[in-house]
Amino acid sequence: MINQSKTNWRLEPVQAENKTLLYIYDDVTEYGEFNWNTWEYEESETSARYFAEQLAEIPEGQEIELHINSNGGSVKEGVAIYNLLKQKTNHKTGIVDGVAHSVAFLILQACENRKMCLGTTALIHNMWMYCSGNATQLRKYADDLDDMMEANRQVFMERATISEEELKSLMEAETYLTPDKALEYGLIDEVYGKKAVEPKPDDMLEKLSQMQRQLNSQQSFREQITQLRSRKNPADKESKKLLQLFKGVARKGE
Repeated sequence: MINQSKTNWRLEPVQAENKTLLYIYDDVTEYGEFNWNTWEYEESETSARYFAEQLAEIPEGQEIELHINSNGGSVKEGVAIYNLLKQKTNHKTGIVDGVAHSVAFLILQACENRKMCLGTTALIHNMWMYCSGNATQLRKYADDLDDMMEANRQVFMERATISEEELKSLMEAETYLTPDKALEYGLIDEVYGKKAVEPKPDDMLEKLSQMQRQLNSQQSFREQITQLRSRKNPADKESKKLLQLFKGVARKGE
């Protein structure tokens, strides 16, 4: 019987291109599924421990290409994976194939080149936790979450083009990002597969016409100054005033 187990994680060396493909195609978790036969949890293929073992097999100098399609998961595991990637000196390219939500989008930030494919989405939001206790303990949990979120935002702020206050507002609103928005905010470097929009021929002609009109205007302006300077009677009061006016404008335009 053919084993058709789903892909959670895969390490795939591509010798011809001197790179290794990594895939995170499931929720980021410390533990795998519970095995009722052994009464133990299976090993998670999206845990930081498993990730560290696989990264250790990748030789130095080989490019790492990380593909992501994940709804996120454990912040603890995701932050550890992010740091494991950062500590790896190999050049890393991250590509969002489907979704990169929550901590999965944070993992993407460890790559030098971050890409989102067309039709994909990212999700940034404040982290949450399950907790129980009395009023004092619950207030402490809220304060702890604030501290953890401050540390979490610093990962994105390394290359973000928006302020931390703007990022904070987006996270509080649980914002979904299109590839174009993520690019605008500096959270990715490229929209993978999107062709650059070439200017229409009509637009190019209009821009050239505007430039020609500006050049003609400047030429006419200089001709008027030359005529004033060449007058035989420079003592004429009106000529002097106009000449001074033209000189002042000319200096500003230079």
